[in-house]
Amino acid sequence: MDATTKKELMKIACKIRMGIIEGTFHAKSGHPGGSLSIAEDLSYLYWREMNVDPKNPKMQNRDRLVLSKGHTAPALYAALALKGFFPESELKNLRHIGSMLQGHPDMKHIPGVDMSTGSLGQGISAACGMALSAKISGDSYRTYSILGDGEIEEGQVWEAAMFASHYKLDNLVAIVDNNNLQIDGTVEEVMSPYPIPEKFAAFGWHVITIDAHNFDEIEKAFEEAKTVKDKPTVIVQKSIKGKGISFMENQVGWHGSAPNAEQYEAALKELRDTLNDLD
Repeated sequence: MDATTKKELMKIACKIRMGIIEGTFHAKSGHPGGSLSIAEDLSYLYWREMNVDPKNPKMQNRDRLVLSKGHTAPALYAALALKGFFPESELKNLRHIGSMLQGHPDMKHIPGVDMSTGSLGQGISAACGMALSAKISGDSYRTYSILGDGEIEEGQVWEAAMFASHYKLDNLVAIVDNNNLQIDGTVEEVMSPYPIPEKFAAFGWHVITIDAHNFDEIEKAFEEAKTVKDKPTVIVQKSIKGKGISFMENQVGWHGSAPNAEQYEAALKELRDTLNDLD
């Protein structure tokens, strides 16, 4: 990836992080930690990888994204707003009564959301259905799904993994966000899903491992996925929960805690400084 493109994507990821903080602060609730760890994914998907049109969010042949770890909706909303699906000012209404931006993605009311998610484990099954539908109808769109590493403790994930392999869904890419923390602690302490790559390989998936915050590796992974035939691809990415905000990084307490006013100002200042450094 050339330096100019990489810098632009880094700026977008930073702005997504700013949107996450904006939303969760004004909501006084939400899940910033795991939202911050997928900012690079969303910037690459929406600005480089996926065929989507904010002016026509329901176009038939659009690529689909299912945020299986639906509690990280603040990240998805920030990306959709930045892309132009709805005004960025809406982010301040996150989780407010009457707002279209609910605590979890809602496909009926939010432009750009392809699947309502929140019950962990179920989103990847919906993504499998979308991918199979494209195969049956001969459509060219691709389907992407982002899962949490704690989420893959759910048995339904592995039923979906078996389904995707059985039906040779090479138009499906799953991203497992391995930040090693879930609401109750580390994933090893709660219910270890390790080794993740080997498990997906045993279920018949093509496996790619990357650093979640390295755009060169992200680009290479998605390009590789396009060459894979007759099997689904999973990108297992090592990420940092709370990435981009020093006092939130690798802190399990930020899984489901919103910043207070002082933390909000400190986080935005840090992100603004990062953005300025990229100019």
